[in-house]
Amino acid sequence: MSGYQDRRRELVADCRVRAATDLFARTWDPVVLVALHTGPRRRSDLRADIGGVSDKALTEALHRLLDHGLIERHRFPEAPPRVEYGLTRLGASLVDGPMKAMGEWILQNGDDLLAAQDDAEKKGRPEKPFIRAVG
Repeated sequence: MSGYQDRRRELVADCRVRAATDLFARTWDPVVLVALHTGPRRRSDLRADIGGVSDKALTEALHRLLDHGLIERHRFPEAPPRVEYGLTRLGASLVDGPMKAMGEWILQNGDDLLAAQDDAEKKGRPEKPFIRAVG
């Protein structure tokens, strides 16, 4: 058996699983991580490249990701001040591991996922779908 199979019961009761899944519960956190995957970026560049993110939402996402140790903030000693954000080793491992796998899954199954959500909405399900198609 794999390590996952051997430890599944332990993981179900473990707060580390909740902490890890919480990383995907916020709309903008994974988007910011992917945007930083190409290398350190200034905040203004991130905001320009991430469609639809408000200034407040980006600020909150950056603070959460800093607090989780997934990104780092580097301030350059120059005038005017310049700050860049980049992935930490931990953040890069998240993007290169589970987020990459999720991205591959979405490419293969995203249309089916959205179609199922649209079907549920047409049938009058009481809860709105979590993911909405963009564009």
